Amino acid sequence: RRIQTTSSPSVDKRRSSPLLKRIFQAERFYEITKMSKETQTKDDVIADLRKRLSKYEGQTGVGVSKSSLEQTDKKGAFKRKNAVFRDVISKEGKFKPESGRYVLYVSYACPWASRCLALLFMKKLDKHIDLCTVHPTWQRTRPNDASDTHAGWIFMDPDSKLVFPNIAGHGKFGAIKNLTLDTANGFKTVRDIYESQEKVTHTFSVPILYDKKTKLIVCNESSMIIEMFNKEFNDLSGVEKKMDLSPPELQKKVDEINEWVYSGINNGVYKCGFAKSQEAYEDAFANLFGSLDKVEEILSKNRYLTGSKLTMADIRLFVTIIRFDEVYHTYFKCNGKHIIEYPNLLGWTRELYQMPGVKESVDMRHIKQHYYTSHPTLNLYGVVPLGRSAIPSKKGENIMDFWLQPHGREKL
Repeated sequence: RRIQTTSSPSVDKRRSSPLLKRIFQAERFYEITKMSKETQTKDDVIADLRKRLSKYEGQTGVGVSKSSLEQTDKKGAFKRKNAVFRDVISKEGKFKPESGRYVLYVSYACPWASRCLALLFMKKLDKHIDLCTVHPTWQRTRPNDASDTHAGWIFMDPDSKLVFPNIAGHGKFGAIKNLTLDTANGFKTVRDIYESQEKVTHTFSVPILYDKKTKLIVCNESSMIIEMFNKEFNDLSGVEKKMDLSPPELQKKVDEINEWVYSGINNGVYKCGFAKSQEAYEDAFANLFGSLDKVEEILSKNRYLTGSKLTMADIRLFVTIIRFDEVYHTYFKCNGKHIIEYPNLLGWTRELYQMPGVKESVDMRHIKQHYYTSHPTLNLYGVVPLGRSAIPSKKGENIMDFWLQPHGREKL
């Protein structure tokens, strides 16, 4: 009777989940006492309990989240969890900087992954590190298991004619450019990559730097991957050895900027968009636009964030700014200002976009399609806004031509 009552849709599932765990355990062990001890071992009991609990959690949405959308605290504020895989590539370590050994798994939509893409292209490492890219619209990663409702990154044949809806059953989405299959392992989803490892993670995220030799994930923390790309592969042929985006003399300043830019802007837009309370949203909103004002002030006096030299701080900020007007302003309710209303930040963004390697890391179709089609709780029907290039007076204009206009930053 208690199981039936607690399973009722009218009951708050978040409060009932711990109780259900105890009920399931009691019920299951009661059944076991009526069986022969030879028919079910302790491991069988544990496995069965996990299976039953997983089925319940899949049906009700209770359980451990494998996407960042659900990472909020009790006040409804978004709290991003740290990456789990944090090994490094170095000449002295387990993972050597060898050509052809590694593969970078990314989404062109993801700003964290796009940091790595930018460094990959800027340093000309794409000749030495394989690149695998996912489809922008999240799909069920275990479509044949009704009890498993996880949705996330999938690989798709770029020549496929398959068309599918978003996970809520709306829209029609198929193959677009900049897609690949998993050429390294043949996995169907990013989840498969993580579940091939012994270490357990809390999210099935990109980027992933993967070692084909040992079949291990080296790192899934973007801030560490870009630093490896910056210096660890410099002895390989054709690499831009002279490009150093983390000069030792500026490292302290870069670290200081990265700290408040990450909290206020990179992660700040997500704090606005994924907030589940008005209080949490307003706090994130104030911090976001306070930080953008600070950037605008810095760029009114300096060509780049640390002065006259391009550094990793600029790359880390750029990936958020290039997405801001098309996605975050509307979708994440970051509607205080557009980037085009910040003259210095606008020119800075144009200059970075026009740098060799950076433009190749930006695919606005992937960006817009991912955000607007992958979170049904934010955009149920998966309708993607058209943007300025679709209005009659701008018909035929490439959405990214705006960023190719003169930036005027030479004066600084």
